[in-house]
Parts: sequence; structure tokens; C-alpha cells
Amino acid sequence: AEENTTSYDYSENNTGFTPTYMGDVKDFNKVFLTTLYSLCDIYTYCVFSSKGNGLVVCVLVKHRNQCNLTDICLFNLALSDLLFVFMLPFFSHYVRVGQWTFGDFMCHLISGSHHIGFFSSIFFMVVMTLDRYMIIVHAHRVARYRTKRAAIILTVLVWMLSLFVSLPDFIFRKAKEQESQGVECDYPEESKVWERYDLFTTNVLGLVIPVLVMVGCYSRIIPTLMSMRTAKRHRIVKLIICIVVVFFLLWAPYNISLFLKFFLDKEIILNDKVLDENIRLSITVTEALAYTHCCLNPIIYAFVGEKFMRRRNLGLFLFSSISMNSKMFGFAEGSLVKQQTISPG
Repeated sequence: AEENTTSYDYSENNTGFTPTYMGDVKDFNKVFLTTLYSLCDIYTYCVFSSKGNGLVVCVLVKHRNQCNLTDICLFNLALSDLLFVFMLPFFSHYVRVGQWTFGDFMCHLISGSHHIGFFSSIFFMVVMTLDRYMIIVHAHRVARYRTKRAAIILTVLVWMLSLFVSLPDFIFRKAKEQESQGVECDYPEESKVWERYDLFTTNVLGLVIPVLVMVGCYSRIIPTLMSMRTAKRHRIVKLIICIVVVFFLLWAPYNISLFLKFFLDKEIILNDKVLDENIRLSITVTEALAYTHCCLNPIIYAFVGEKFMRRRNLGLFLFSSISMNSKMFGFAEGSLVKQQTISPG
């Protein structure tokens, strides 16, 4: 939920996902979040505008009749992260000026789109995890089902699910005038129940279920890979561990902070002023940390691969980043990304 003063933080009742305002730690929040949002935007725009990502998008669009599930998921994951990040400048402006200046329609649109980008990114990561599990552990059973038609249907379902989960923001969140706080983009008092809904979906759909799926699938994938006689198995195992650890470390602190704030507001734990301020600071810092996950998605695979260590030219690295993602993650033979990219020597 979003409440507006001269700074950014979580309101007394807020347990939601979208950035909000509060005044207790205003100086820290205003400088910290405005800077972090700006850096996140600049960094992610650079990565997603790089030759590597641009190449993959162009190849997938041009040769869409040859795409498999892996290619389509990668393409949609990039779109999800872009949608998520494109909303951050609006919240950065919200932080900087101290009130919502974009009107009621944009309040609905930006808040809902922010959630769609978040959930679709998580859901596509889960789909890719399940796809890797089925291909590696049950290869003979699923090969005939990994068709373009099935991939498109699955993609549509993921976007529809993301939209459905985000509907409360599109419907109930609105720009409203506050006596001493200007205009804020928040749930009205009669719709505050959706703040608890935000807490539930952000934690359960955004963290608990994805982590359980990743741990469950990769706990079966790793022994299977280790039994294979391939030089790449150790690199792929490192990649798998990196994906799970990075995802958990970036998102778990934010979700824990939200839970603590919820318990504090409901007086489940003692409402102490110092504790309340510390939790609000924690939410501010951990939220900004969690948002960087979308910045890491395009390059996380590259940093754990031996090929990246041999790249001295940044342009060459950016050009081949997604190609490395495909090869290092053990994508199936016939992946369009593998066919259309040139592996540097």
C-alpha cells in the first residue's frame, strides 16, 4: 500500500508489496530509495538493451516458429523484468516529491503493472525450474510434450495468473487526497483487507512456493547431473545452487520484514517505538535489495561460468550473455538460442 508524506516507508497498516510512504525515517528513505531505484533502472536498462538480450529477442521473434519452451520462457522472463523495472521511475518520483502526481488512472495502472511484472517473473522462473526437472530427470516422458503449442498455452496461463493475482491493485487502489499529506496512491479504508491479501500473495506465491519448487526440483536434478560423465556438470550444479541462494537471500529478508511489521501492527508482538522504526528501516533496505533481483536475472548465469572468466571485452560479454545462459543451464538440444548465437572462442 502507498501512503504519502515527504518520504518513503510503510504505513501503520501496510503489509503489501507496492512502495508506500511514512515519515519516521524520512531523510534516510528519501535519499536511499531514490538512489537505489535510479541505479536499478539505469543498470537494468543497460543490461536489457545490450546486444546479447537484443539478439535473443530478435532471434525469437524472427524465428518464432522454431522456438521451444526454454526460449519462450527466457523471452517472457525478460519482458517480466522489464515491466517490473519500468514501473520504478514512477515510485522514485513518488518518493522524491512526496506525493502521487500521476492521477487516479495511473495509480491503478502502475500499481497493477508493478505486481504483474513481479509475479510473472517469479512464475516463469518456476516454470523454467520445472522444465529443467522434467527434461533431466524424466527426459523420456516429456520430450513429445515440449511443443511450441504447449509452450504458448503455458505462457498465456502464466500471464493470466499474474494478472489475476494483481487484480486488487487495478480495481481497489486509487489516488486520494489526505489532509496533511497531499495525494497518495493507496487502498481506501474500506478496502484495507487487500493489504493482508498483498502480504499473503507476496510471501506465499512470491517466496515460499518458488523456493519449495526450486529446492524440490534441484534436489533431484543435482544427483542426476552428478551421475553423468560430463565436464559441464560441476558448472551446471554451481549455477543451480547460485540461482536458489541468490533468489532466497534477496527476497527472504524483505518477506520476513513484512511479516514482522504485520505482527507489530496487529500487536501480536510488543509495539515498541524503537522496534517499529527499525522494522520500517528494514523494510526500506530489504525491499530495495529484493528489487535488484530483476537486475541480476539476465547475467546471473554468466558469473558462475568459466567462459565469462575468459571474457575481457565487455561488449563481447553483453553480446553473448544470453547465449551463455542457454548453454550453461543445460538447455535441450535444438534450442533456438543455441543455434542462432555464435560462441566466442
